[in-house]
Amino acid sequence: MGIKYEPLFTESLAKQISEKIRLAILDGRLEVNERLPTEQELAQRFKVSRPTIREALKRLAAQNLIRSRRGPAGGTFVSRPSQEELQATLMAATTLLVTLGEFSLSEVGEARLELERICCRLAAARRHDGHLKTMAEEIKRQKSGELTDEEFCASDVRFHRALVDATGNSILQFVMFTVIEALQPISNMVVFRFRDRKKIVAQHEKIYKAVRLRDPALAEKAVREQMDYLHAKYVEAQEWRQRRDELKAPSGAKAPRERKRAAGG
Repeated sequence: MGIKYEPLFTESLAKQISEKIRLAILDGRLEVNERLPTEQELAQRFKVSRPTIREALKRLAAQNLIRSRRGPAGGTFVSRPSQEELQATLMAATTLLVTLGEFSLSEVGEARLELERICCRLAAARRHDGHLKTMAEEIKRQKSGELTDEEFCASDVRFHRALVDATGNSILQFVMFTVIEALQPISNMVVFRFRDRKKIVAQHEKIYKAVRLRDPALAEKAVREQMDYLHAKYVEAQEWRQRRDELKAPSGAKAPRERKRAAGG
């Protein structure tokens, strides 16, 4: 058994136990599909109650690091989380942090710009016809005046996802999943009343053309143009929200100001 059974501290025992098992999995001391000791055995080795072990195992299951199986050959086994499971967990955590105000929209925009600049360089060199087809289809869809705001935002996400896919870099694709699937929709929700769809489409056309021509500098320039435009709209949206809240405030009372972080100030 590759777990170190050292003394525990006053911090949550279940948390400490789950962390010890998690580290044993991550550094290879516990291998994928290896069976863990029973709850009773773990309770005896860690000198804690079975409910504490049960809570520790729930924490690990929530991270997709272990799975349970019933029957004579059943038990608790080490899992290898799929990329989809990890992406879903990462997206949920990122969305929560944005909602709680841990990341400002200006920080989101800055990070997205720098990461998409890298994607532009690689996509211009590695894209194939399938990527170009997807990007072109989304541009065509975005030009339709019949799209709802939600549908336009979804198409926007698909366009940038195709750009990321064109990099052919699985690590970038994993990292950018959070930016594209979690952060971009949140940004879109803030600015959709203020942005001009025609400008967004024109910027997408510039990115598409640059990638098609395999011109990384032109693609980076187009992405920067879009990010600068969106940042200006973030600021405009926050100023509008502040004025709205001040108008709604009771007479003689000041409405609380929006967090300066949200506006990037």
